[in-house]
Amino acid sequence: MEHEHGNHEHHQHEHHEHHSGPEHEGHGHGHGHHAGHTPGGKVSWAMAARATLHCLTGCAIGEVLGMIVGTALGWGNVATMILAIVLAFFFGYALTLRGILAAGVDFRSAVRVALAADTLSIAVMELVDNGVIALWPGAMDAHLSEPLFWTVLAISLAVAFVLTTPVNKWMIGRGKGHAVVHQYHH
Repeated sequence: MEHEHGNHEHHQHEHHEHHSGPEHEGHGHGHGHHAGHTPGGKVSWAMAARATLHCLTGCAIGEVLGMIVGTALGWGNVATMILAIVLAFFFGYALTLRGILAAGVDFRSAVRVALAADTLSIAVMELVDNGVIALWPGAMDAHLSEPLFWTVLAISLAVAFVLTTPVNKWMIGRGKGHAVVHQYHH
């Protein structure tokens, strides 16, 4: 009896995946387009890497902009780093919001989805990224015109990418993180 019930649930899930209609607009074309994501919670490394790269893009924009603004205004290291972190979160969320809003989701719901999808990923990325910069000899005092600044920033973002990808893989496999956003992709 349990076996039959399990097949019935699976059948309903398959039916849901291939169902289309106005009540499913904005849901994408089922779950089949989630390459590497299966109902059993298995997530490919490629899918996790794509989610991390999405996060990294927003973080990198915020980091660089924060460093440029902080340096241009003559701020100290701590104030500049705080600005860079705030902007990394802002741009990370903004990139996710852009896609969700484009799917026709209202702003309030889109904000909730973005917060659920990106907060842990951005936090881990920022912790690692800024940790590398803070611990790298001379990096905190390097100016934007110096190769050391850009080299350490690139290395810190690469390390953050490598260490955040498993976090995203784990979250997506549990239906959290960027798994929440995937229902809005077309």
